[in-house]
Amino acid sequence: MDRGGEGAWTARRQRAARAIRVVVRVVGWAVALEVAASGCAHLGARTTAGGPGIRVLLADRIESVEVDGRSIGREQRWPGPGPHTVDGRRVRGSVEVARGSGGLRVVNELPLEDYVAGTVLGEVAESWGASLLRAQAVAIRTYALHRRAEAGSRGFDVEADTRAQVYLGLDGETPAVRDAVAATRGQVLTFDGAPILAAFYSSAGGRSASAAEVWGRDVPYLRSVPVPGEEDSPDAYWRARFTSDELRLALLAIGDDVGELRDLAVVERSASGRAARIRVTATRGELALPAETLRRALGAARLRSALFEIRRDGDDFVFVGSGRGHGVGMSQWGARALANEGASYTQILATFYPGARLERIGAVQRPGPVGAAP
Repeated sequence: MDRGGEGAWTARRQRAARAIRVVVRVVGWAVALEVAASGCAHLGARTTAGGPGIRVLLADRIESVEVDGRSIGREQRWPGPGPHTVDGRRVRGSVEVARGSGGLRVVNELPLEDYVAGTVLGEVAESWGASLLRAQAVAIRTYALHRRAEAGSRGFDVEADTRAQVYLGLDGETPAVRDAVAATRGQVLTFDGAPILAAFYSSAGGRSASAAEVWGRDVPYLRSVPVPGEEDSPDAYWRARFTSDELRLALLAIGDDVGELRDLAVVERSASGRAARIRVTATRGELALPAETLRRALGAARLRSALFEIRRDGDDFVFVGSGRGHGVGMSQWGARALANEGASYTQILATFYPGARLERIGAVQRPGPVGAAP
């Protein structure tokens, strides 16, 4: 339900921005930028609908940005509140363009609540229900603040893609998303008074992983927990076939020249049942390597999680697995199952981030432990 339409949403957003006083800088990459006569920024190789536009291109031989052949220095900024169009995405806030490695670095700076509203549908489906959308909104807000605290001098807080959270901008905002953001406005998960690393992923394959087993460091609120109800996930069961040559070339790309493959086997598993170490037997000897190293080498799009078995099929190796993603924190499909069973968003968060607290930014009183009544 749209509580008052766009005008009311805008008023609430402005009040939230004043109360929270937090902005998030979101980074993306591009090779060209156009600016309409109206002052709106447009990224891409198209002329804007409102006029001929000014095309901003990366200079080939000098460290600067050029507008119609005239250098404007290393960066240019178009102020908020927008909207601007960046790589086909309409965004609120300001847009900053600067020279970066391999292209232009485009940074969108906007209030935290606007960022959350533009990111929820980049991560989950609107049809998954209000509880799930609210849980995801809190996780997105918390993750952004955690990354912001660690940003240092890099010039941005989060990336706009799967390296962080998938940011859709203004086009990702819907009435259901606005309701979820408004209902959780300013709420974050904390541990020892700081925003937690609110990690999440698609599906767990029945049990989440702890931070210790995946990232090698113990995080009290990122423990392994059972995750039932993921049967509807498209990644509940998957197979990935690799030829011996594909595996050899993948290993060569990470610096391991093993020769012709003879065998590939899981020799160690983590507490949640995920592959931890892989043994490679080849013509030049044996090699043991972390399963996540092999997964990155083969590509996470094909080797969807570390919860797999390896079977030999002639000269090929078939990985049979379940789940998608690193497995630490909140399973989105598991959260969906809890929402379908009637769980509130606070109960969902309590399930996947045990020991964390739900607090409101800038509030004097704390709402208390995660899991309290919504």
